[in-house]
Amino acid sequence: MLRQQKNRRDTGRKLALLMGASLVLLPLQAKADGIDSIVSDYDRFTAALDPVSAASRGDQDAAERWPDDTPQAEAARLKQRLAFRERLSHLDLSTLKGEALLSAQLMIWENDLAIEGQKFDPSRIPFTSDEGFYQEVGYAADNTPLRSEADARHWLVRMARIATYDAQQTENMRRGIATQFVQPRLIAEIALHAAKGQAELPERDNPALRPFDTLPKTMPAALRQSLRAEGERIVHEKIKPAEQALARFFETEYLPASRDSLGASSLPDGRAYYAYLVKSETTTSLTPDRIFELGQSEIARIHREMQHQMDAVGFHGDFKAFVATIKADPRFYVTSRQALLERASFLAKKIDGELPRLIGKLPRLTYGVREVPRAIEEGYTTGRYDPGSPALGISGGLMINTSHLDQRPLYELPSLVAHEGVPGHHIQIALAQEMSDLPGFRRDYATTAFVEGWALYSEQIVSEIGLYPTPYERFGQLSMEMWRACRLVMDVGIHWKNWSRDQALACLRENTALAEKNIQNETNRYISWPGQALGYKIGELTILDLRHQAEKALGTAFDERRFHDLVLDEGAMPLALLRQRVKDWIAAEKHHAP
Repeated sequence: MLRQQKNRRDTGRKLALLMGASLVLLPLQAKADGIDSIVSDYDRFTAALDPVSAASRGDQDAAERWPDDTPQAEAARLKQRLAFRERLSHLDLSTLKGEALLSAQLMIWENDLAIEGQKFDPSRIPFTSDEGFYQEVGYAADNTPLRSEADARHWLVRMARIATYDAQQTENMRRGIATQFVQPRLIAEIALHAAKGQAELPERDNPALRPFDTLPKTMPAALRQSLRAEGERIVHEKIKPAEQALARFFETEYLPASRDSLGASSLPDGRAYYAYLVKSETTTSLTPDRIFELGQSEIARIHREMQHQMDAVGFHGDFKAFVATIKADPRFYVTSRQALLERASFLAKKIDGELPRLIGKLPRLTYGVREVPRAIEEGYTTGRYDPGSPALGISGGLMINTSHLDQRPLYELPSLVAHEGVPGHHIQIALAQEMSDLPGFRRDYATTAFVEGWALYSEQIVSEIGLYPTPYERFGQLSMEMWRACRLVMDVGIHWKNWSRDQALACLRENTALAEKNIQNETNRYISWPGQALGYKIGELTILDLRHQAEKALGTAFDERRFHDLVLDEGAMPLALLRQRVKDWIAAEKHHAP
């Protein structure tokens, strides 16, 4: 899974966390202008939506700001969206080709989706079970190296504005309380725990101070000390009181107002809201009921393949007994955090050594294997990818949760590394970041169905380079795939069919080898983040289907590396656009075939 705070585009992809915008004033009048003019204006508009990501690309203006999530900013953004949509309506798409056509199609999709989503006012819920606006400071800090006094001054200004940012989010949540658009009590309790933990952290350990560790040693010591001292003053006078106020808000206002129901359909206008999220996350017209059926079909198919692996090791019991056996087998666990990081690093380098066999064009940006920060590891997923920044010289990060080692089986680790690292998130995202010939909004676009679909597809293709050498690793890969199949039925079950949490937990317990800690955390995530879990399987199945079409049409002329380059070389996009690209590519390949 990708760290979503890095992609705050307001197309409904992540509740309110993706609805933030700064007030950007561009011409509102509709005009029949050319595609280049629209792309240029739209690029400036979208860059201003997320100053945190803009700063990570080297934008010094953005380096002092946080997103503006006030109702006034959202209203201004909606006017801008409507104006862009009007301008786009004057384009004759039949006259556009290549990059121009793809940019126009993507702008139309993004704006239509954002305009539709604005009516649901999702800024009222700016957090999930494992991510929230209150973690934005830590993410920004990790991607803000201070290489000069000017960099440090920018960061100090941004630090001083954290309290205002938190206050905006609190007011948005109060609006949610007033309109009964709130998270379930279970999720509110998790957020309260996170907020309290942050508020109780010693001031010297505040994440906002981490960038000062990167000040160059060539800077005079007195200046370095002075800059850090100013940061410590801001933490003491502004940030710590804001964190304490936020914790009190969650405890005294939000938690008492949280809802007993779990599903999004129980929210005001909830069924329409969930249907919108399904469209947004999958970029398809699939209905919740059809997705539920697809999930059931995938569960049955994967079970058959799991049985083959059980047979291969000579196991004669049933599925439940096999899972219990491997979960209890000590050879599938390490006993230290360092050992888990080392094992993940070994697998990452093993894939690195074989990547040219799978992909023709590889990114220049490197990545590292890192530990999930211990302050947030308890409620965090088993692994995640943290994008780097070519502009600022920050590598990507394959994040590994090293807590609860008895819940981190090694037979799952190869799939996890392939998904979160390479050839999954790092390859796709780093390549997009380096596409300097594309407009910024194309490089940053990160719809779940494409990004997570590619990462899940990546778990399968590494089988070609020997990442699953025994039936146990192959069973682990199938268990990870089953996990994503269960998501289809769990997400729809919770948010459309009024499932209980126990019903959702049962899907993972009965069909996967996931550890109980992972099962609990993941189920909480699906409850708190309706729709997002659907994109993985829908995207993976789409890419697999397109590959099979290409293999069938091209026969021996099919080139796997060229196919993967085709999928990746224009950045993320809605699945319908990807289908058209592959269709056109197949036709061109057949035309040029000997």
